[in-house]
Amino acid sequence: MAIDDLNAELSYLMEQMEGEPGDSHEIFFRLKQILDTFRAEGMPVPENLARLEKELDERFKSDAGT
Repeated sequence: MAIDDLNAELSYLMEQMEGEPGDSHEIFFRLKQILDTFRAEGMPVPENLARLEKELDERFKSDAGT
């Protein structure tokens, strides 16, 4: 996937998060897919998105445990 395509998908995802959030699990899943693609392509993952991924992962793990 081209960097422009990944950036466009990230922009769209961020717009969804800022607007009507919808299903947060779906947004997290899509974010994780995009960041995994960055990693697989050897591209650096933006620090703020890596932090968001970690925070959401911890949140959903704790939600599942309660």
